Amino acid sequence: MQSWLEASAFPERKPREQGSRLDRYLPYLFHRWEDGNHNMACLFRELVEQGYKGSYESVRDNLVRLLPEGRKIPRDSLSKTPTLAPSRQASFLFLRRPEKLRVEEQETLVKLRQIHPEVDRAYDLVQQFAHMLRTRSGERLDGWLEQVQRSKLPELQSFATGIEKDKDAVRAGLTWWINNGMVEGQVTKLKLIKRQGYGKAGFPLLRKRVLHAF
Repeated sequence: MQSWLEASAFPERKPREQGSRLDRYLPYLFHRWEDGNHNMACLFRELVEQGYKGSYESVRDNLVRLLPEGRKIPRDSLSKTPTLAPSRQASFLFLRRPEKLRVEEQETLVKLRQIHPEVDRAYDLVQQFAHMLRTRSGERLDGWLEQVQRSKLPELQSFATGIEKDKDAVRAGLTWWINNGMVEGQVTKLKLIKRQGYGKAGFPLLRKRVLHAF
């Protein structure tokens, strides 16, 4: 999370294939379409409420690809449906400071928050936690945990349960400026020196290289 908070832009990565995750919902999807519901975002929300874990793009693309030729609106109209961010990019947008987002990222974030009230609520809670992390205001942790328990958001509640198991350590991490970053950095450097000399040198040379590096 810390690396995403400090990143200046979304770290692009090839999106993962969703596979056939939507297949079991296709009959319902086509039935709702034939009933006259052509709102992609609304259909997506209905599937999520039924347990669908895939992406908005998968719902849209399958409708465009699989609808019978007698569809009620032209294919071109479907292609104009707004595209939402993949889940990984959405997570990045949720964690970033709003004032540091580019215009197009802010527009995407607005669309995401409008999908469902739970998404909007999740964004507020994530931003509160990120603010605690940035400002070292661990005294707000208990209040945040209470909000999460009332939110009925399983994903955040699971995260909060993990915090409760070691709350004192988490509160300390959200309060103190001290951390083990320097130690971890030195350990990484030591392991790199060790790997570079593996099979080529004994302990005396390794000792000299370590002392020279530090």
